[in-house]
Amino acid sequence: MYQLHSGGSILKVDKPLVMGVINCTPDSFYSSSRATSLEKAKELADQMILDGADIIDIGGSSSKPGSIEISAAEEINRVKDTVRYITTSYPEKWISIDTTQAEVAKFAIEAGCKIVNDISGGEMDKEMLHTVASLKVPYICMHMQGTPSNMQINPTYQDVVSEIIEFFQQKIKTLEEVGVSDCIIDPGFGFGKTLEHNYTLLHHFERFNTLQRPVLAGFSRKSMIYKFLQISPEESLNATTVLNTIALTKGASILRVHDVKEAKQTVDLFYKTIS
Repeated sequence: MYQLHSGGSILKVDKPLVMGVINCTPDSFYSSSRATSLEKAKELADQMILDGADIIDIGGSSSKPGSIEISAAEEINRVKDTVRYITTSYPEKWISIDTTQAEVAKFAIEAGCKIVNDISGGEMDKEMLHTVASLKVPYICMHMQGTPSNMQINPTYQDVVSEIIEFFQQKIKTLEEVGVSDCIIDPGFGFGKTLEHNYTLLHHFERFNTLQRPVLAGFSRKSMIYKFLQISPEESLNATTVLNTIALTKGASILRVHDVKEAKQTVDLFYKTIS
C-alpha cells in the first residue's frame, strides 16, 4: 500500500484509484472531456465526483500530438475558475493540476490542488521539480520522448521498456535529491511512442512495479485504441475498459480516465476477485 501526502492530507492507495479528466481546453482530442465554460466544467466535475472519482485531473493546455505550448498566464486563466469551483464545493476532494509549467503548478496548489501532474517529467520547465519540492505535494512524473509538438515524429527506442525504466530510475533519484518525497510513475502511453511501443509497454507493464512507486495507466480513448481498431475516440469506451483491466492485473495503482463510472466499476470488480 502507498500513501500520498499533501498539505496535511493523506490519500491512501490501498486499492486502485480512479482519476477523472477535465480538459479546460478547446482542442483536446476527445471532445466530451472539454470544458471551455465554467458551467461545463461544473457539470463534468459534479458527475465525476458522483460517480466516485478519487482524483480530478484538471488541465489547461492540450497535449495531443502537434499541440503548441501556451503561456502560463493563459493556462492559469483557463483553469482558475474550475479549480476554485471544485476546491470550494468539494474541499476534501483531491485535485491534480496537469501542467508542464512551474508557474501554473504553483498557482494551482496554492488554490487548493494537491498533486502536480507533469507530462514532461520536469523536462519542459527546469524550475518544475524545485517548485514541486517547495510546495511539498505529490508529483506525477510521466515519460515523453520529445514535446507534444514533435513527439510523434518518428519516436525511436532500442528497448522501449528498459529505456523508460532507466529514465524513471534517474528521475526518482533527482526527485529525492531536490526533496520530492511522493512520486507517481506514468509510462506515458501515446507520448512519443508508436502503436507497437505502446502495446509493448502494456505487455510488460508489471516491470514498472520494480520502481516501488504507484504506477498510473492512462490510455483512455487514445489513438493506441482507436487507430488499432479503426474506430473513433467516441467509440472507444469498451476497449478502454479492456486495457484498464489488463493494467490492473499488472499492478496499476491509478487509472486516468474520461469515464469515471465505468472505471470505478472495473476497479470494484477487479478488487472483488483478488480480495
